[in-house]
Amino acid sequence: MKKFEPINITCKDGYQLSGQYYSANPLAQSAQTQSHPILICPATGITKVFYNAFAEWLTDQGFNVMSFDFRGIGESLHGALKNSTASIQDWGQLDIPAAIETLLNKTQAEKIILIGHSAGGQLLGIAPNHKKVARVIGVSCSTGYLKGLKGRTKFLGPVMFNVIFPISSLLKGYGATKFIGMGENLPKQVAKQWAQFCGQPGYVTNAIGKTIFEDFHHEIQCPITVYWSSDDQIATEANVKDLLSLYPNANTQMHELKPNQLGFAQIGHMLMFKKSHNKIWPLITQEILSQA
Repeated sequence: MKKFEPINITCKDGYQLSGQYYSANPLAQSAQTQSHPILICPATGITKVFYNAFAEWLTDQGFNVMSFDFRGIGESLHGALKNSTASIQDWGQLDIPAAIETLLNKTQAEKIILIGHSAGGQLLGIAPNHKKVARVIGVSCSTGYLKGLKGRTKFLGPVMFNVIFPISSLLKGYGATKFIGMGENLPKQVAKQWAQFCGQPGYVTNAIGKTIFEDFHHEIQCPITVYWSSDDQIATEANVKDLLSLYPNANTQMHELKPNQLGFAQIGHMLMFKKSHNKIWPLITQEILSQA
């Protein structure tokens, strides 16, 4: 039985995104529905269904929740992937702003809480309506700078960006990621920008003045907290610090999670949203409520 209702999100350019809306459980532990609904913004190549268990748990804590697929991904891909013109820039300038407005309209709230996974928490600095975000909780968020990677990914990252993406984009018309376990295959412009943004420190700021001409990073003042795991090969300490440095006027915090201290063999870049790791979830809501 579905615990959500499908919701359509219309972007400023007319593009339609597929979303899922979860109403706060009326029998939730909290005395009343929380004032700020939660928007879950996905990681690169990850579909909204990946966050189902987490979203349902949040409703039991009294939150209204919405998740969605970025354009070119999952149910927000219209037509053949090779024909998609979607870019990471579009995700930040068009998709996230539209999702914010849709959730506010649905709940009649004034602001939302953004929980972003990886890229989903890295793009607020180019969102025109960023002032409608009360706070950001980033999970495994960082700039993904190649020189800051570690482990197997330190080798795989350059191979993916410099070999796999150019060849697959040329031969197939998209960035091939599924066969190496890096999520859904990507629109070629997403793959191209991902490589560009991670080739230097600063992620999306590498496109400021080139393809992006509105930069709000210095305007953002809402609290930003990032949770990252010591065994994450992408969101390493150096790369998390690099991301938070882009928001000089925000109250930023970073919390390192250590798998062995929490009873896990690993957490990495993806497992914080898995039901098997749900003992981590209260840490996130405690952080939200502590700032309420």
